[in-house]
Amino acid sequence: MGRRRRLLVDAAAEAGAGALPKVIAALSRSLPAGPSPEIFRRAKFDRPEAAPALWQLLFRLLSPRSVGGASAPLGLEAQACLVKSALRSQGYPRQVLAQLPEDGSWGSRELLLALSWLLARGPVLERLLAQAHVQLGDEMPVCECEAVASTGPLAPHMDAEGPVDIRCVQWLMGRLWFRWRCLTASQQEQCALLSKIHLYTRGCHSDQRLGHLSVAETEMLRDPEGGRQLLRRLERENAGLEAALQWRRGELVFWRWMDTVLGACPPEAPAAAAQPAFLPRIPERGPGQGELVARELRALQEELCEATERRRAAWEARVGGQGRGPQWSSARQALQKAVDQELAALQWAWEQDRGPARPHGPHRLVRREDEAPGGQDLRAAEVIRVLRSQEARLEAALRQLQGQCRQELARLAGALPGLIWILPPGR
Repeated sequence: MGRRRRLLVDAAAEAGAGALPKVIAALSRSLPAGPSPEIFRRAKFDRPEAAPALWQLLFRLLSPRSVGGASAPLGLEAQACLVKSALRSQGYPRQVLAQLPEDGSWGSRELLLALSWLLARGPVLERLLAQAHVQLGDEMPVCECEAVASTGPLAPHMDAEGPVDIRCVQWLMGRLWFRWRCLTASQQEQCALLSKIHLYTRGCHSDQRLGHLSVAETEMLRDPEGGRQLLRRLERENAGLEAALQWRRGELVFWRWMDTVLGACPPEAPAAAAQPAFLPRIPERGPGQGELVARELRALQEELCEATERRRAAWEARVGGQGRGPQWSSARQALQKAVDQELAALQWAWEQDRGPARPHGPHRLVRREDEAPGGQDLRAAEVIRVLRSQEARLEAALRQLQGQCRQELARLAGALPGLIWILPPGR
């Protein structure tokens, strides 16, 4: 296995000189408004004319607003500030990037290193391809992978500092309810329109498994110019997929070339190299000091265990004679009920995890009468049943939290005899 790997690496090194321009060209076509391969070559030698194009490329990769293209274009200095802030928040380890001028006068080699760091860190190309995907069918996102909300008791707490105006909270709750109802109404209207289109175009699709047309396909029949635009979008998506596939095939050549780019960079300052950026510095200790710290930790653990046992014995002695009254019995029953709810929620989550994989991702909406779903297909009734069960659990948790809030309000009202609490009417 090791010999075979060495042979593959040697073969890739021999073919790297000729394949490097093609690989960089494929990477440029995969990126949004990617620069030409000549920009990459000039950036290796830190040419100043390559810096503006790389600043703009990094801004497109790191700024979520640039995906839709609806926002106003920013200047080069603003783009450079956003790129520095985004890379710093993601943990970019080199301090040289923060010292680059924001006018794009120099620093193209460091920008090339930042681009390669993004490519090696996460699935950048996969995310770009998913954003540029052209939907031909009526898709609906379905995800049941989220953690189930626990129905156990939660202690009420206040995150905000200082008094909170209840009128502002009620106003925000009203806005939230209004937005939620608008969203629900729009989704119901969209589903009704989709159902009409699927019903009216039944039997028009060439694929018998689908049986009807989607909104995009119906729009192509209604407007031929829209169909030509959709065809051009599909051609651009296919070109991006082909470029990404070519990049994946020759990716090793690019990283070998990036090793030479990193080797051409001057070493960083000793202070910056001694302490990694954005990470805490851990001082070096000898073996004797490590053993001393371990002994101190073990002694501290023994002291904590002894203190815990003493406090437990004192608590049992103090509470021992109070475990027979009706108040103590009701408290124990409430605690047992809360523990049973927690165990039931954990048991249900564990059983769901043991079963088949939960549906995740977009699914195409298809109108079927009698045909049973097969493979990865899902019936809407099954999804609705799961969503209703989750809604029931969330409503139970909400009612429990509301009860805790009422108890807290009652306690506050008892602490202030001269204050009258008027609860709002129920919905």
